[in-house]
Amino acid sequence: MSGFVEKPEPVQVPGLTHLHTGKVRDLYRNEAGDLVMVASDRMSAYDWVLPTEIPDKGRVLTQLSLWWFDKLVDLVPNHVLSTDLPAGAPADWAGRTLICKSLNMVPVECVARGYLTGSGLLEYDESRTVCGLALPEGLTDGSELPAPIFTPATKAAVGDHDENVSYEEVARQVGAETAALLRQTTLAVYSRARDIARDRGIILADTKFEFGFESTPEGGRLVIADEVLTPDSSRFWPASEWEPGRAQPSYDKQIVRNWLTSPASGWDRKSEQPPPALPPEVVEKTRAKYIEAYELLTGQAWS
Repeated sequence: MSGFVEKPEPVQVPGLTHLHTGKVRDLYRNEAGDLVMVASDRMSAYDWVLPTEIPDKGRVLTQLSLWWFDKLVDLVPNHVLSTDLPAGAPADWAGRTLICKSLNMVPVECVARGYLTGSGLLEYDESRTVCGLALPEGLTDGSELPAPIFTPATKAAVGDHDENVSYEEVARQVGAETAALLRQTTLAVYSRARDIARDRGIILADTKFEFGFESTPEGGRLVIADEVLTPDSSRFWPASEWEPGRAQPSYDKQIVRNWLTSPASGWDRKSEQPPPALPPEVVEKTRAKYIEAYELLTGQAWS
């Protein structure tokens, strides 16, 4: 089993039609046909959406995405139309809501890796490859790769794992031209973001993007959508503490993962039981990490 421990009821707002409740975001459509995306404070781990929220998390994800969209606009357009709060929306939606273009989404998680860790490390240890791409001998957990690589995955439903796939499989699914455009754009955006983060003392180890095509009479442009370069979609490591050969400290939900798999939680990840509520100290430490990542990257104090 996996999914929501307690699935929330969608907020009803006049003029908005609820479309989907995701791990973090709630999606609506307004009367103009645009998408309204609301980032909640929900936290997911090990394919579960946990019963405990992290205060301000949705606002951090939204504001950091907006900051990155601005830094990347010359490389790829984004889906944001407005940050105005829809009429009748609850006050809590402020700072966490985006009005976005409706796109024809590409059913691929576009992952860029500049460092070896996570599922990539597991595959490398078995075959010296990641998503079928051959890598040199001698790499360890946290090693920088000779060059960034495009390692796509299927987009899974809530409660399911994303599955790594080969580039050839992506080309088969979406066509060779689109696959090549996804790879080129993913690596260009990763390289730009990696350099920006490095200047701020942060290593961008890997990240994932979602793209869609506009539906216009002139033909559809590729547009970057959803969130971008946040602690939920990326592995950020403090550069000053980087040490290949071990797991790296990170600005993300690792604090939550560590607690869930510790004896303190009393939870067996392999069981069919849902995970327990997070204790206040884990909530506060996690919130602090998200805010620290925002402040280091943007150079702006969180408010």
